[in-house]
Amino acid sequence: MNEHDAICAGCGIQIQSEEKTKPGFAPKSALERDVLICQRCFRIKHYNEVAPVEMSDDDFLRILNGIGDTDSLVVMVVDLFDFQGSWLRGLPRFVGGNPILLVGNKVDLLPRNINLNRVRNWIQHEAKERGLKPEEVILVSAAKGTGIDELLTRIGKRRHGKDVYIVGVTNVGKSTLINRILHDYGAADMEITTSPFPGTTLDKIEIPLEDGRSIYDTPGIINRDQIGHMVTPEDLRALTPTARINPKGYQLNAGQSLFIGGLARIDFVHGEHQPFVLYVANQLYIHRTKLENADEVLAKHHGTLLMPPSGEAAKQLPAFTKHTCKIDGKGPMDIVISGLGWVALQGKKPASVVVHAPKGVSVGIRKGLI
Repeated sequence: MNEHDAICAGCGIQIQSEEKTKPGFAPKSALERDVLICQRCFRIKHYNEVAPVEMSDDDFLRILNGIGDTDSLVVMVVDLFDFQGSWLRGLPRFVGGNPILLVGNKVDLLPRNINLNRVRNWIQHEAKERGLKPEEVILVSAAKGTGIDELLTRIGKRRHGKDVYIVGVTNVGKSTLINRILHDYGAADMEITTSPFPGTTLDKIEIPLEDGRSIYDTPGIINRDQIGHMVTPEDLRALTPTARINPKGYQLNAGQSLFIGGLARIDFVHGEHQPFVLYVANQLYIHRTKLENADEVLAKHHGTLLMPPSGEAAKQLPAFTKHTCKIDGKGPMDIVISGLGWVALQGKKPASVVVHAPKGVSVGIRKGLI
């Protein structure tokens, strides 16, 4: 095979055999393989190594803007655990008049007793608030295979013989979703490289369909306000849920604080006694203390008792900034920390809450998901 014609089956980048430190490198001996992947994808897949490659925002926009010039079906994937952080801003501008299916991935992480119809309605509401009117909302777990048959049925119904573009921000599970589809249809030899680290897919990856059309996996756009982009790979693993979330409830009085490891702090400043329920990765340590002691506790224990981040990584985390959140008492509300999870309040009583999060991490309030 001529390397100038070769594309990595894992990340979509053009193969080259000249410069080991540049993206797309593969030794010339690998060019004869039936399924060709670059050395970076090989090391991610077999050794779970971190192999970051810089893609500029212009690179992402170049690929996404091209979708608007096609006649296709667009499948936007969002992370149900991190809905706000995984929302692809400006999607209607990218896709033109193409129809959109909205896929909520990682449904397996939500608590077992959750009402999935309520989740679908909630997503429809949140999408409308952001100016998007999807044809349908489908809930899936790419990791477990839940909902994949329904998704394929809906894609078949909606695409009308067109190409399909799968889009989303980094780490929402797009490539895992496509791999699940490939496995279910006996094409596992085309497996796309996946990892918990941003920037794994580097260019469009084309998966041919029987009717001559294709499914395209596109690179994930980086939402830089997610906390996962500010921590080490080890800490990213610690804050990323891998199993069903076990909500952690705390009955708080005004004047108490909760630390989510050393990654964020929740201060209950004013309000009546009420429950605060945390939806974060099960392995994260939650520490309760008095508000008046919180600054001292952080200064003394950041990187040790309050971890992740651990050790020197705690010093590299951006300094905390304050975000004031007012709960009006008119219904369930969530306080969301992008990439980390959310705190649910019943909304029966007004409350004033201050969230401390690393500078640059988005913090906001939304209608309660659960």
